[in-house]
Amino acid sequence: EVEKRKLYLREGCSSVVEFAKKVGGVSEEQVRRVLRVEEDLRDKPQLHELLVSGEVSINKLAKIHTVATSENQEMLANQVQMLSARAVETLARDIRTMSQIIDTSKQISFGHVPSEASLWEESPSQHTLELSEEVRGRLSALKNKGIDINELLMELLDQREQAIQKEKEEIAKVLQHQDKPETRYIPVRTRKILAKEYGTKCSRTGCNKPSVDTHHEKRWSLDPTHDPHYLAPLCEEHHEIAHTIDLRYQEKKRKR
Repeated sequence: EVEKRKLYLREGCSSVVEFAKKVGGVSEEQVRRVLRVEEDLRDKPQLHELLVSGEVSINKLAKIHTVATSENQEMLANQVQMLSARAVETLARDIRTMSQIIDTSKQISFGHVPSEASLWEESPSQHTLELSEEVRGRLSALKNKGIDINELLMELLDQREQAIQKEKEEIAKVLQHQDKPETRYIPVRTRKILAKEYGTKCSRTGCNKPSVDTHHEKRWSLDPTHDPHYLAPLCEEHHEIAHTIDLRYQEKKRKR
């Protein structure tokens, strides 16, 4: 408002930056940050109102203004009011990742296939594999025998995935014949198969943060179950996002 209405002139200042520093002790960087976010959100009224009213901090809005669109502004407006700043940052990263995947899919559909090197560079979740000397030696020995190492590894990975899915099916069948659990405590066998499938990291694609909790994707109050098909180890931020989405669903249900 100070910038738009030139209110700084009344205080004898030559610019909004000088005014902010003199009156509010706000740095030039902070002023320009707010003005940049305001400009980006001007055509997204639901988010713009949160900024102008001060209902949501600039710290949160600055994390999502570059990924905000007219289509997702309602979702983002709801989320930034409920999520912590760290979770908002995670949500913005997820939106950017999804946009990159969609753009890559469009390139492929129009006949342009990105090179393997470019896809590797674009994916922040990719890491150089560190194989032990023994594993490298055994793979090299097989390769020297004329065995296709890539085909062999793919076969082993497929077998691993099939074994995990088979055990999850067995666990689910056992649970069907048991009484509904009274607590959210996840049985040992279920926790072990989830650890085998996801390791120690968050199950959300592209997230490399450690998992801190196991999320029940089916709302517990409606369907208390420890079926491993509906459980997902999540990091703190993705767990927070998952629960705020569920809260919005509950609010809509109450209004019906």
